[in-house]
Amino acid sequence: MNETEYVSDYYYEDESCNNQQSSSFFSDGSTFLTALYYVLFFLGLIGNWIVLWVLLRHTKKRTMTDVFLLNLVLSDLLMAVSLPVWVHSSQNLPSCKLVTGIYQLGFYSGTFFVTLMSMDRYLAIVHAVAAMRKRTLRYGIMASVIIWVISVIMATPQVVFAQLEEGEDNESLQCHPVYPEESQQWWKMRRNFTENAVALFVCLPVMIFCYVKILVVLSKSRNSKREKAIKLIFTVVCLFVLCWVPYNIVVFLQTLQLMDVLNTCDASQRIYLAMAFAEIIALSHCCINPVIYAFIGEKFKKTLTKVLSKYFHWNIHIRGPSPSHTTDDETSNTAV
Repeated sequence: MNETEYVSDYYYEDESCNNQQSSSFFSDGSTFLTALYYVLFFLGLIGNWIVLWVLLRHTKKRTMTDVFLLNLVLSDLLMAVSLPVWVHSSQNLPSCKLVTGIYQLGFYSGTFFVTLMSMDRYLAIVHAVAAMRKRTLRYGIMASVIIWVISVIMATPQVVFAQLEEGEDNESLQCHPVYPEESQQWWKMRRNFTENAVALFVCLPVMIFCYVKILVVLSKSRNSKREKAIKLIFTVVCLFVLCWVPYNIVVFLQTLQLMDVLNTCDASQRIYLAMAFAEIIALSHCCINPVIYAFIGEKFKKTLTKVLSKYFHWNIHIRGPSPSHTTDDETSNTAV
């Protein structure tokens, strides 16, 4: 890959059409796109590193929520770290397979851990008494290990088929999957369907179900934090939908293209451009997660305040309930 060939090249493979228009578009905006990917990289790296540092160094009593948040941070870091590698040239096969694996692993694990965070909040609020014994550190670690194993399994096929091939100019190399000719169509359909199934047909419905149930419970509660919790719930769901649904819609359109439904050159170029923009929006989610899952949470803000006061002598006062009226649920890493 050169600087004008980004992650979208990994998904777009249509040799029947001339992509000169799309390629020139990205050539004109290559400097802007390069700068944008580096901005996302630094924001994701700094934000997630702060959360990781606080969780590992300054959180004494860890809960299931802390375990899920920790793994979500690691997943977002994988996505952030992969961005500079996509921007620069990849001239050897090991780096091609490495960046493919990091990207795929970050995509699947991040989506799964966001869903686990939703399920954790659902159990903590809707089934608070019944789930008290199940929401333990041990079960949190076990669930996280299972998620990472599933993510590795789902990412493996793309790593196996990742290859370097010469571009149209016969000078640059492109990193993308090269499937066996006899089963090429099947592997492409499987790749697209797997991503759609995970994000749109499994994780998103689970998130919506969990947060609808939470809203029902909160609407009947007189807790002083109810309004703040409801706002955070809408923020979590809306940002996930805004960041990932456009990407998955474009992936679905690519599936239709593989089925000869949208198999025209004009449609191919439009889908190619849409994928480039959708990926930028989706990748920005790794920068947003630290804000919506940590910086808004009461427990994390209090811990971060102590750290800043200790190391930088910053006096920051955060409004919150008095210690005598604080419960574990009220001080979890999310506001709900």
